[in-house]
Amino acid sequence: MTTFGGQILLNDAKGVSEIRSGVITVDDGHIKEIEFGDVPKSVDHGDDQTLLTPGFIDTHLHLPQFDSIGAFGMPLLDWLSEVIFPAEAKWNDLDYAKSMIARVIEQCRSVGTTGVCAYATSSFEATIAALEMFSDAGIRGVIGQAMMDQFSPDSLTVPSDQLIEEVELTLRRFPSTGSMAAAVTPRWALSCTEKTLRAAAGLAKQYGATIQTHLSETTRECELVSKHYDGLSYVDVYDTMGLVTERSVFGHGIYLDKASVTTLSKANSVIAHCPTANSFLGSGTMDRQSHLASGLRISLGSDVGAGYERSMVRVGRSMIEAALSVQFQSSSFQQSGVADFSSVPSAPEAWYQITAGNAEAVRMRDAGRLAIGLPADLLVIQPSVPWLTTSCPLSTVMFSWDDRWLKQTLLGGQVVWQ
Repeated sequence: MTTFGGQILLNDAKGVSEIRSGVITVDDGHIKEIEFGDVPKSVDHGDDQTLLTPGFIDTHLHLPQFDSIGAFGMPLLDWLSEVIFPAEAKWNDLDYAKSMIARVIEQCRSVGTTGVCAYATSSFEATIAALEMFSDAGIRGVIGQAMMDQFSPDSLTVPSDQLIEEVELTLRRFPSTGSMAAAVTPRWALSCTEKTLRAAAGLAKQYGATIQTHLSETTRECELVSKHYDGLSYVDVYDTMGLVTERSVFGHGIYLDKASVTTLSKANSVIAHCPTANSFLGSGTMDRQSHLASGLRISLGSDVGAGYERSMVRVGRSMIEAALSVQFQSSSFQQSGVADFSSVPSAPEAWYQITAGNAEAVRMRDAGRLAIGLPADLLVIQPSVPWLTTSCPLSTVMFSWDDRWLKQTLLGGQVVWQ
């Protein structure tokens, strides 16, 4: 048994995190006991100034894009063609892909990411390698083969029948009941033929799999989809194909009309908000508060490599900043010059989002919380500022965050990074 003492991050039913002093006992990979009170000096790790949190969950990221962070100055479609597609084509070399996957796993561990909803490339072999290696590393979540059978570079295009067969094989080998599962991942509405989109929906239903794809990231993208599908909205295209479900996680969702929001809300689908990527590519700013008020479920993702922050703490901070930028455009702010902070997530809400909130949104039922009986996916954080004496300690840690404060990442009770 191993004991960890400090300020324990707890998540309530209202979507807010708080801290309580105490000791967590870990045994056989799981949390055996949580005792609240003063932290004794006899604990194996930590002290009363240490922050103990669940591992962070990233609900939208691209594994082959980690080496492409920082290619600034291009809108989405140009950036994809000039930077990302050549980078993803390198994963057709399986040795190269495996080498990069290992590096990405280490980067995830180093920033406390213990759960992911991730995209591989259109390479079946590289996708299987990613699923195997992330599973062996103890990281939870889903990884999907990016489905592309049209309007894509030759190096990334896979014939429809072959693509459907390969995706089904991943679903069989990594079922949805596993801690690391295969996802059905049409890259976006125009990367797949109608046949492939419908087949993707059928496979997801048959195997109970997560669906992940992109939605309404830029106005140009929306226009192209609508033109190709005779005026249908982006959401209606996916809905017609059977891809709007309670298991669907749509990246971005910036440009959605009321009808689209209603469709997504009724289906209980999730929008993965990606604030750093949206600003980096100049795509726009998602109105998180409006989506929530309309009943949409929202998660949060780094969207590496358009997203330039690996750390979900920094992405959580960007979520707050994006909500403020929406406020600055509101009529109330224009008239008063004062932001309405009631419509902006607080730091305790952001901590909740990157842990329990994201885990709940993408159905990682044994992640995102510190509770007796759950796997010990645990972070040991030691801030170098006097955070406990401030008016809101969790806000102090989030806004002054230093990656060097993360001292240990545990997966299933094992220290995998320190």
